[in-house]
Amino acid sequence: MQDQDFTDDFRTQFELLMRLRRDVRRFRTDPVDEAVLTRCLDTFRLAPSVGLSEPWRVIRVESEAARAAALKNFQHANEKALAGYSGDKALKYSRLKLSGMQEAPVQLAVFSDETTNKGLGLGAGTMPEMRRYSVVAAITLFWLALRAEGLGLGWVSILDPEQMKRDLAVPDDWSLVGYYCVGWPEEMSERPELERAGWEQRSARLHIETR
Repeated sequence: MQDQDFTDDFRTQFELLMRLRRDVRRFRTDPVDEAVLTRCLDTFRLAPSVGLSEPWRVIRVESEAARAAALKNFQHANEKALAGYSGDKALKYSRLKLSGMQEAPVQLAVFSDETTNKGLGLGAGTMPEMRRYSVVAAITLFWLALRAEGLGLGWVSILDPEQMKRDLAVPDDWSLVGYYCVGWPEEMSERPELERAGWEQRSARLHIETR
């Protein structure tokens, strides 16, 4: 497909999709249709990966025990994070909703296989972190696909990754990229929730330096 095959309307809609790709923390508890979820997860296979290594490893967290362990992990890490702030920032932090783990019907833990033989190490010899970057690229496509279906994704990073690995009994050479909540958002906005809550402001422009 060549560039001219994409219409102005398509580009406008694509920009809107990216604007509406928000980090969701407030979910409805309605179930997600399995066919829709599978369609979105299949976008992982469309993602670029260093050396065609496809290092993503997806764990669907469904059992009561596994979800309880993940939630406990988040709560402990969140308490530690709160202790790192003081004054007005501590108050603002305490009021933020930073995960939808108690409501989201679908929850995934996504890892990077740091020693995969697939791809034969091409492109990762000098920058092994490229495997994790590849996983992030796949998650971005997944995120956009979910939004196109009307679904939302919340990225939970306030976690102890080593404890998560133990709780989910994954190999030692996998590294946690993120824990993801998926479901129907209570509402959608073009503005990030942290911006609306007064935590931080999005930059007005991209700063580019020249050498």
